[in-house]
Amino acid sequence: MRIICFKPKTPSFSFSSSGATPSTNTDEDYTSTTSMDEAEALILKWNPKTSAYAKVTSLFYEYRTEAMNYIRTVNQLQKTMHHLVAQNPSSQKLILAQNLMQIAMNRLQKEFHQILSMNRAHLDPESVSTISSRTSACSDSYEDGTPEEDVRATGDSISEVERVSSEVMADLKSIADCMVSNGYAIECVRVYTTMRKSIVDEGIYRLNVEELSSSKVNKIDWEVLEFKINSWLEAVKISVRTLFAGERILCDHVFGTSRSIREACFANISRSGATILFGFPEVVIKTKKSPPQKIFRLIEMYAAIVALWPEIESIFSLDSTTSIRSQTSAMLIRLTESVRMILSDFDITVQKDSSKSPANFAGVHSLTTQVMDHLCKLADYSNVPSEIFLEVPQPPRSPLPESYTCSPESDDATTTESGFSVRMARLILALICKIDAKSKHSKDVSLSYLCLANNLRYIVAKVRASKLQYVLGDDWILKHEEKVKRLMVNYEIVAWGKVLSSLPENPTLAIPPSEARVVFSNFNFEFEKAYRKQNVFIVPELEFRVETKACIARKITMIYREMYETHRIDMGSVREMREYVTFTPDDVENYLLNLF
Repeated sequence: MRIICFKPKTPSFSFSSSGATPSTNTDEDYTSTTSMDEAEALILKWNPKTSAYAKVTSLFYEYRTEAMNYIRTVNQLQKTMHHLVAQNPSSQKLILAQNLMQIAMNRLQKEFHQILSMNRAHLDPESVSTISSRTSACSDSYEDGTPEEDVRATGDSISEVERVSSEVMADLKSIADCMVSNGYAIECVRVYTTMRKSIVDEGIYRLNVEELSSSKVNKIDWEVLEFKINSWLEAVKISVRTLFAGERILCDHVFGTSRSIREACFANISRSGATILFGFPEVVIKTKKSPPQKIFRLIEMYAAIVALWPEIESIFSLDSTTSIRSQTSAMLIRLTESVRMILSDFDITVQKDSSKSPANFAGVHSLTTQVMDHLCKLADYSNVPSEIFLEVPQPPRSPLPESYTCSPESDDATTTESGFSVRMARLILALICKIDAKSKHSKDVSLSYLCLANNLRYIVAKVRASKLQYVLGDDWILKHEEKVKRLMVNYEIVAWGKVLSSLPENPTLAIPPSEARVVFSNFNFEFEKAYRKQNVFIVPELEFRVETKACIARKITMIYREMYETHRIDMGSVREMREYVTFTPDDVENYLLNLF
């Protein structure tokens, strides 16, 4: 039996010889005796050790009116005990009262456990959150109002499930208040923590979040791990906004009268589940598997925590849950560092790429398609806070001349640009540098120009067709489109310059047939030579291919046709003309339109 030493809590419980009168003491003694008799009758009635009926019957579930009276009786018994302590600390009545209080606390502890066990569905976090949004709290105790009155105060729109949940929460609060105020906080908290911790831990497990070691994760296939990441992304939202939020509300409600108790309770209930939940990204970071998709999953986990951070700070705002906030904050830093490291590794991978293939034919290199696909997917995360992309080590400055590239520095980049946009521009710059280096392996300058133009055109098209257009901006697109045009001008000069030079500046000017034969002979040689070389090159994009061929054909065919028409009669018979003129203007045009 617990022995409690009571001290007067209010002046009404203090008694002095100078202020007391025989009649007053007699009245108080009578009231005390009556209260003790009523308390003894009711408490012994529901003593499971002496009553088989009380052992199998729920007081709060089946006899709500009597349950309210039971709480009031126990609270009154406490006041009576204060009065008895003031009068005679060694009286038999006080010993009886202490025995009755012990029996009552055991009964209430049993009821508390039973309510928590039988009403798991009515105390689920979603129901608790809904009720909390309807009413700030139920009555502090049955002394101020009944659960039915508390529920009625929430309005007629409350559902039956919510009504039952409200009643259950009110019952738990009244029992907790009674046990805590009578010195039985430890027993009450132990029952509550055990029951509710199992709810949280089970909830985390049902959301497919489990504690994984680094060694175990490294044995899991990436597809399986990716499935677990997707499950975690859903689970973290539900856990924070429903599971932990609901538990915090319930805990604050049940132990609202004691800040220290509710803080300790919630910390004990949530710590294990929160540690597993917020510790999952760490094992993903540490996994040795590093497929291209890993950076996207890390960014998604970072974005999920950032989006939930205000709620995490609010729910785990207690001193007792500082470790959870610290763990989550540290996880954001670790995710940021990991994303930055992957981006830096991506830079290095692009710079060290040794693949060849299409660069020999001026087509779009496989490296270009792979890198741009990756960057276009990254652009879908442009709404992620830009700080994750800041302070990333910059790649080496481009070895390309300014006419080829447009670095953030040369584009008048300012500090107002987001870290994300600067990072994307630098990655594309690194790609262009690499493609230029690859194109030069052929030792053909025209191929180099056409290859870089093809790849840069492809890059700009991918930017326009994705969210990269918003990341890099219209100025970036326009400047790089202009660079494509300059590259094509350079290509035409190098690839077809000798063909154009073989034609006279004024094709309509009459010249002697002997000179005309030399001009046609030179044109035949240069055109055939240029065509044979350029026809093995590739321009894969249809619109660009049509534009390029039309531009070349327009320049060459127009001059050649004028010269051909001017000297056709002077060259003699058709047979003599064929001896010196290999191509008609239509032949030239058809050949050029069949390029690439």
